[in-house]
Amino acid sequence: MFEIQKLKHTDSGNFFLMAGPCAIEGEEMALQIAERLVDITSRLQVPLIFKGSYRKANRSRLDSFTGIGDEKALRILQKVGQTFDVPTVTDIHETHEAAMAAEYVDVLQIPAFLCRQTDLLVAAAQTGKVVNIKKGQFLSGEAMRFAVDKVRESGNDRVILTDRGNSFGYSDLVVDFRNLPEMQTTGAPVVMDVTHSLQQPNQSSGVTGGKPALIETIAKAAIAVGADGLFIETHPQPSIAKSDGANMLPLDQLEGLLEKLIRIRQAIR
Repeated sequence: MFEIQKLKHTDSGNFFLMAGPCAIEGEEMALQIAERLVDITSRLQVPLIFKGSYRKANRSRLDSFTGIGDEKALRILQKVGQTFDVPTVTDIHETHEAAMAAEYVDVLQIPAFLCRQTDLLVAAAQTGKVVNIKKGQFLSGEAMRFAVDKVRESGNDRVILTDRGNSFGYSDLVVDFRNLPEMQTTGAPVVMDVTHSLQQPNQSSGVTGGKPALIETIAKAAIAVGADGLFIETHPQPSIAKSDGANMLPLDQLEGLLEKLIRIRQAIR
């Protein structure tokens, strides 16, 4: 794992964790979640990257929540990073957003649907920030080597790959765990996005569903297969979250889950 400024406990032997709410809903909420995450991961010595989308560009319906304002949300992410001395990650959707977001966060994330967008990957790479590329639901793990090449050939070797399942019919996803070792052949750290892989997209209501009861199952399997990191969206009350509440982990369940996953990590090592 390459160095990420402010990333702690990297010598613990544990997987790293990218965790936080789906979207930044407000400063108080973001700081509350971050404080709890830092407390848990410090005790367990799990390297933490705080995540939060400053804007949700991919929504099913026009009236879906997209954000509280780009600069406002980015400043909250910056405050989380400064207050708790942790690295932060957020999604970008268009090339002009790369330089803007890079002023506030440590890691730029490329959404799965956009992982083949050459100009977006190049723009992210040119900021010099770590680039986390989510694997498209329509791609194999092996095919992601081309996305990695685009970033590296743009002068940036700091790449993370994240699996978030593959489309299974029109309204479901399935995780093919072969993708994790296949993506690791690129030399990039590989993450399993546990919560998004349990989405049920394209529901007739226009609101994405999910299967959060299987979060522990997917997370355990990913660590057993050898994932370098996990991506978990969490919220104090997922039922009232403004985005992706149907597949988020309740914040009060995270510590117990991590304790189980650490034991699996220790067993396979």
